[in-house]
Amino acid sequence: MNERWRAAVDPMSWAALITWVAIGLSLRLITPPNAPLAWGLLIAFLLAFIALRVLPEHRVRLCTALLLLEGLLALTLIWLYPRPGTAQILLVIWAAQLAMIWPLRTALLAVLAADLVYYCIVRESGHGTPMLVVTVNAGFQLFAGLCAHYARRAEQARDQLLLVNADLLATRALLADSARDSERLRVARELHDVAGHKLTALTLNLRALAQEPAFAQRHEVVLAQQLSSELLGDIRGVVDALRRERGLDLATALRALAAPMPKPVLQLRMAGDVRVDDPALAETILRIVQEALTNAARHAGANTLHVSLTRNADALQLTIDDDGRVRGAWQPGNGLTGMRERIEAYGGAVHFMLAPAGSLRIEAQLPAGASPA
Repeated sequence: MNERWRAAVDPMSWAALITWVAIGLSLRLITPPNAPLAWGLLIAFLLAFIALRVLPEHRVRLCTALLLLEGLLALTLIWLYPRPGTAQILLVIWAAQLAMIWPLRTALLAVLAADLVYYCIVRESGHGTPMLVVTVNAGFQLFAGLCAHYARRAEQARDQLLLVNADLLATRALLADSARDSERLRVARELHDVAGHKLTALTLNLRALAQEPAFAQRHEVVLAQQLSSELLGDIRGVVDALRRERGLDLATALRALAAPMPKPVLQLRMAGDVRVDDPALAETILRIVQEALTNAARHAGANTLHVSLTRNADALQLTIDDDGRVRGAWQPGNGLTGMRERIEAYGGAVHFMLAPAGSLRIEAQLPAGASPA
């Protein structure tokens, strides 16, 4: 399910909708002369609420405008019904939304400002205890706001934990491959240096024995020579195979890194001749893709990240693009600067550019056999 619609149908949205219906039913019982205006304000509040739940978080200005509009609509409805009733409950919903989107201190200041306006409205209506009315409602607002704030923090901590876990899984995959490569290399060296040496000596001794007249025609000596030569060839073949099978499973590590993120989805294309033997180079590629995933999700609102890794002569060509859109004036931040530093430490080069569709495109070249400076 799309993330926007998942946010629109979460429990908070249903709770707010039920509360909105209850407020609407209470307005039907009063039926004042300005009931059409009141219903218009109530419907506008609901539409603004739904829009806020559907909009992505990076649309900061639009979200801020909708929040301010909601507060104004709620206060206008309270002005139409200054007596304590159900209209002020909209401020409780509004406070919860503020705490979900804005920093807690900013949200509390906005709620305090709205409550001051609410106090003036109640006092001008001639109510005997305006401070008590506003204080009771402020308590509900504070409770709803704090619940929403801590729910948001828990969700952020969960998302962060998922990313850290993905990072650990990807790193563990690279370490496991590196350990397997080291073990293959050790076994290959042992076979070549120990077994190969012994078999070579055995073959030479059998050859010398076969030159003796007493053993030259013996079938057992000829067979032993043949078997020793074949075994030596087999061991050399095994050693060559062990050395050829070296290489880190970079594709698995990259997919493990992107798996916990609902979006963007990683679309990975690796050429068949791409093989990364150096763990440090593999980690560099891993960190580059990780930063690209973060940027695409946080700044571009992308749904898919396309990563292509190909070999060009003695260099690896890494191309990263997404289907999002960079908003506002673009300039490299700390993440892209760190990406450039990682690539240049390997003697590579990177270019950042805006694609025709408005997304950020990253093209990097890394020498396949280089080591970090």
